[in-house]
Amino acid sequence: MAGKLDNKVAIITGASSGIGEATAIALFAEKAKVAIAARRGELLDKLAQRIEASGGEALPIVADLTDETQAINLVQKVHAHYGRVDILINNAGLALAGDIDGADTLDWRRMIDINLLGVLYVTHATLPIFKAQKAGHIVNISSVAGRTARAGIGVYNLTKWGINGFSEALRQEVYKDNIRVTIVEPGMVDTEIDTHITDAIAKQRTIERRNSIAPLQSEDVAAAIVYAVTQPQRVNVNEILIRPTEQGW
Repeated sequence: MAGKLDNKVAIITGASSGIGEATAIALFAEKAKVAIAARRGELLDKLAQRIEASGGEALPIVADLTDETQAINLVQKVHAHYGRVDILINNAGLALAGDIDGADTLDWRRMIDINLLGVLYVTHATLPIFKAQKAGHIVNISSVAGRTARAGIGVYNLTKWGINGFSEALRQEVYKDNIRVTIVEPGMVDTEIDTHITDAIAKQRTIERRNSIAPLQSEDVAAAIVYAVTQPQRVNVNEILIRPTEQGW
């Protein structure tokens, strides 16, 4: 049966787990060809095998997107393999909670490198392809933290507010080339993202906050992404803010 994304090629970053993995599966369900990128090759291979066993097509590519050369190579490999790129899902990111005073500033650099520069590098490499095709769709995964600020996640706020501003400026630059730009801003999602927090107090605080509600599942966010990218070309869903029902902040 035909899907809404027949013959479309999608790049999904941070696809080895969580929202990225769920998005790859959801796009494949709509018959897209998915190029899945992350640093953990073993998990990418397992996801590709799962998709291919169900009759889909997946191209796993190990890449550290904080390295501009690897980001460029990712896009070039996908374009060379499929001859086109239609959708870019900039999902790779880190949420390293912790107070600003006394922080390990390496955590700041890690977040800025992947949450901001990684998005910029992959987007920059993809735009010439989209402009040549006169079509393309960029989906940047932001956060509720890109809309509201909260003590204890200040630098994460900085990166996600930055993504929101970047995305709107980009939309204004490229809409005449028939390129669409969407930001998706999830609230609390049940993923492994907390495991990367290095500040023990902040980590415990985040886990308690997440456990106090029924969080979103990765598939919920993937469904929002599918909604945006399957709209008619005349429709650009600019922003989707999605919280768990029980999340009051």
